[in-house]
Amino acid sequence: MQKERKERMAQLTKALKRMYPEQKTELNYDTQFQLVVAVMLSAQCTDKKVNECTQGLFKKYKIPKDFAQANPVELEKQISSVTFYRNKTKHVIAAAKLLVADFDGEVPQSISELILLPGVAYKTANVVLGELYGIWEGIATDTHVRRFALRFDLTDNKELTKISKDLEALVPKKDWRYINNGFVLYGRYICSARPHDCVEHTLTKIWPKAVNVWPKAK
Repeated sequence: MQKERKERMAQLTKALKRMYPEQKTELNYDTQFQLVVAVMLSAQCTDKKVNECTQGLFKKYKIPKDFAQANPVELEKQISSVTFYRNKTKHVIAAAKLLVADFDGEVPQSISELILLPGVAYKTANVVLGELYGIWEGIATDTHVRRFALRFDLTDNKELTKISKDLEALVPKKDWRYINNGFVLYGRYICSARPHDCVEHTLTKIWPKAVNVWPKAK
């Protein structure tokens, strides 16, 4: 099974590289920590909604010190349009304070250090590393990546970090950069989560059985 999955993943990766050769988030940001905040806010929320929220937010809060000194009640109001905004407010402020105290306000350049920040898990850390520094220590699994990993029978797991590890075992490290970005854009603009006729879609042609597999959101 692993050999078959590797062969299938190689075809999928080739297609994703061809369709999406550039790795660039659709989240808007000006400073490094603004990206961290935007990725944190994007958990179970669309990039479009996050960008609408941060349009005003990032005019006031730019660097970790700004967020560390934010009034929690005021910040809650400013991000109340995103999901779980109360918990995200706590994480953003706590992460900013930790960066100021322990990292001189600089966003770390390793997974091990990034996941020390409240609200930053494996997925978030990999998105941040890739976007800011071009470092690809792993494959970030979000709702789109999870969906396609299950639809194309690339994993037996449902938990995000375990799916990441399964995909990392299937894809050469030099190509890790293409997987998250590729699946996200493919899922966002070509093959949505709602069941539909996707027989003619590029990736479905590689693995036709996917046409009958529609994983439920976790």
